[in-house]
Amino acid sequence: MKYDSIIIGGGVAGLSCAIRCAEAGLKTAVIAAGQSALHFSSGSIDLLSRLPDGELVTHPFAAFDALQQQAPQHPYSKLGQVPVTTALNWYQHMMSDCGVELTAQPEAMNHLRLTPMGTFRATWLSQQTVHQYPMYSPQQGLSRIALVTLDGFRDFQPELTADNLSKLPQFSEVEIKTAAVELPDFEIMQRNPCEFRSIDISRVLRDERKLHAFAKSMIQKVGKADLVVLPSVFGNGDGAATIKLLEGLTGFTICELPTMPPSLLGIRLEEAMKSRFKSLGGLLLSGDEVQKGEFENGRLTKIYTRNHRDMPLVADHYLLATGSFFSHGMQAQRNSVREPIFDLDLADIAHRDHWYQEAFFSEQAHPFMKMGVKTSNQLRPTLKGEEIQNLYCAGALLAHYDPVTEGCGSGVAISTGHFVAEQMIAAHNAQPMASTQKQERTFA
Repeated sequence: MKYDSIIIGGGVAGLSCAIRCAEAGLKTAVIAAGQSALHFSSGSIDLLSRLPDGELVTHPFAAFDALQQQAPQHPYSKLGQVPVTTALNWYQHMMSDCGVELTAQPEAMNHLRLTPMGTFRATWLSQQTVHQYPMYSPQQGLSRIALVTLDGFRDFQPELTADNLSKLPQFSEVEIKTAAVELPDFEIMQRNPCEFRSIDISRVLRDERKLHAFAKSMIQKVGKADLVVLPSVFGNGDGAATIKLLEGLTGFTICELPTMPPSLLGIRLEEAMKSRFKSLGGLLLSGDEVQKGEFENGRLTKIYTRNHRDMPLVADHYLLATGSFFSHGMQAQRNSVREPIFDLDLADIAHRDHWYQEAFFSEQAHPFMKMGVKTSNQLRPTLKGEEIQNLYCAGALLAHYDPVTEGCGSGVAISTGHFVAEQMIAAHNAQPMASTQKQERTFA
């Protein structure tokens, strides 16, 4: 089977590249082995929240010059500010067309999102159902907050959230209360406590009659509140509409909080992106896995997958976006690390003793987080020192950045995926011209 582009990996980076390629008319296939990291994500888009030296970032784009000086091999430093800005603007508008509204603070400033632990993390874009707390005064406009869970739901403990939140100086004068609201038909649906998950609850709350009963119980348990925080249990497709209806029924301002996996906020992004890709004519090969490839004259000529066995898949261009250790995009042995599909060259790996900090919750970043594939400024990798001309890498597989400590994981994924797509599109569009010129020279 022959394609213009094949994307290996179905996460944010891979799908961003695939959608952009499909928009431009390229025949594109995505090979996705299983669930992406979006099932474990907050559903917000982090751009840059800290520089490598630990300095807090409030305006991400304004910090790109400092990032270039501190980390010249960082993916943002390789791309430059303009391609990153273009990619994120494209992503925001594309997701809006898919029905998922992602918004930022004025002047492209970061905002804070609340975590289930009652702490805050800086991010750049959040879904419309997520409350954006201002960077320096997260308590602004709030005198009463209600943290509400569903009776029997174990993936969100509002008492823990409230305890940590109340210890923050900014919330010393904010009244924080907790409540547990009974879900209609809870006794009927629950088979055992481990199966009472967010996705099960979302199915119940799609029933408008049960949603009305839930709203009535909320009003009784909450009383008065400026903001009601609920775990994300409102569906991966119609969640925003359900919350808007619930606000109308209760009179509360309601926001969602990401919970333990499966994260419906993250799944909402993934399903919207996959639907967009398929609507553009893209082919999604779910549950398949690339096992090896063949190379010739510095190019990847074909790949073989588990499901297609000895029938190779062929493309003009390939993207490897299989993630890092979490999604098996990289594998660690006792004293070595490798990229398992093509055995691509990695950035310099220190001795195992220097892979991590002694304290798990260390103020210093764990060095293994910056491990990854070594690439050129065009994000092309090398194999035994030879650059592969039609293979690119994007997302968490890339070396020289820490997506967690620097708060840039999804921003890097989107921008590098989009950047690779633009190169594939340009090369694809140049092919007919080159062929025509060759024919003209032959007839001449």
